[in-house]
Amino acid sequence: MLKQNLQQKLLQKLSPQQIQFIKLLQVPTVSLDTRIKEELEENPALEDMSLTNLNEPEEQYPDRDPDDDNYSNDEEHGEMDEFNIDDYLQEDNVNEYGSRYDQNGDDEEDRKEMPLAIQSSFFESLQAQLDMLPLSDKDFVIGKQIIGSLDDDGYLRRPIMSLTDDLAFSQNVMAEDEEVEDMLRIIQGFDPAGVGARSLQECLLIQLRKKDQTDPIIKKAMLVVEEYLDEFTRKHYDKLERSLNMNSEELRAVVSEILKLNPKPGDTNEVNTKQLQVIPDFHIKNSDGTLILTLNAKNAPELRVSRSYQEMFQHYDKASQKDKKLKEAVQFVKQKLDSAKWFIDAIKQRQQTLLKTMNAIMQYQYEFFLTGDDKNLKPMILKDIADRIGMDISTVSRVANSKYVQTEHGTYLLKSFFSEAIQTESGEEVSNKEVKKILEEHIGKEDKRHPLADEKLTEILKDAGYNIARRTVAKYREQMNIPVARLRKEV
Repeated sequence: MLKQNLQQKLLQKLSPQQIQFIKLLQVPTVSLDTRIKEELEENPALEDMSLTNLNEPEEQYPDRDPDDDNYSNDEEHGEMDEFNIDDYLQEDNVNEYGSRYDQNGDDEEDRKEMPLAIQSSFFESLQAQLDMLPLSDKDFVIGKQIIGSLDDDGYLRRPIMSLTDDLAFSQNVMAEDEEVEDMLRIIQGFDPAGVGARSLQECLLIQLRKKDQTDPIIKKAMLVVEEYLDEFTRKHYDKLERSLNMNSEELRAVVSEILKLNPKPGDTNEVNTKQLQVIPDFHIKNSDGTLILTLNAKNAPELRVSRSYQEMFQHYDKASQKDKKLKEAVQFVKQKLDSAKWFIDAIKQRQQTLLKTMNAIMQYQYEFFLTGDDKNLKPMILKDIADRIGMDISTVSRVANSKYVQTEHGTYLLKSFFSEAIQTESGEEVSNKEVKKILEEHIGKEDKRHPLADEKLTEILKDAGYNIARRTVAKYREQMNIPVARLRKEV
């Protein structure tokens, strides 16, 4: 039975301005310039002063509280005559807004985006090598189909029969499996070595066949890959020595030769240099024991509201008759002006939030930033910083997950400063970063012929006063991307 009834609910809903701020907050410095350019293209009422040469006094709009009714509820007033044109015509020193965070001495060259070298992709390189071969039209189409079927790591994981079917249905080329196999062997001779392999074993063998076949070490390496790859990957070196009648020195040379090979040849050229580029959002300098925090100048773009759009408002104010078309035009102008001011306010709020959050982290981890020693990292969770700055945990998380700080000891992701607390036997709370550092040091110093098992590492930590379980040691080891003892073994 259907019923109708009225209900009152109290809901919390984010305003468009809050959503815009949240999105901007989690954008890292390296991507902020792109986001600003997108806004400039979409909104003609927003201008970038760094790209505009003006001789007249520059304008700035003071900070306004996003919760202020006069700011957030303009659309609710309804009447176009209630526009406050003065809000758009206040004059101030806009350069102060654009440069007050530029305390790091960044010059104009630093503001420019780093140029990237243009390089051919992995598949373009293979296609170029195919183009150089004297092939028949049919073989060329088969080769092109094979290259297009390779995975990003350079492997061919589709069966030959499937490639033959693809050629018949999509290219109208009737090819035999043997013809595809022959063309595949030609492509396996391309650079990078190992491309077109159908398994790790085939990939390694392709690379070894390109080496000096008269070298006895290369011959034994091929034998290991062909007959004993499973024992090699499991590092059962004792069994390899017995099976191949080799001493430790010969086996060490064979293992070294195999480890030089590339198990993922497709990854060689497919490196996105822009993704590897890290631009720090903050800089911390040590001035005689006093830490000085600055925000990267790229986070403070010189933005302002367009003069021409302001003049449209002036024209509307002076117009004696306000017909429907003029009001529609002014409504459009007002929308663009509001959007520009909201964006500028969001950028300002982003700067303030970034500085506020980073300053709290710096004060909390002051000893670490002075020394750079991981052992001086204090246990710190998101709530610790959120309580200090009076903001929500989600806000701190958005800042920490995507921002970097450059110090005299290196560049760090803010997320790396957060860690859980571990209690020592003396009752003192220390960061699990300290425990990880000790684990890393002991694993680095271990005898690689007899690496330390997790049980032994647990005993070492207990002797040092850290009473933690073996499974916790295994968890920390995995978080540091350190394999188990068996896989760390060397000859």
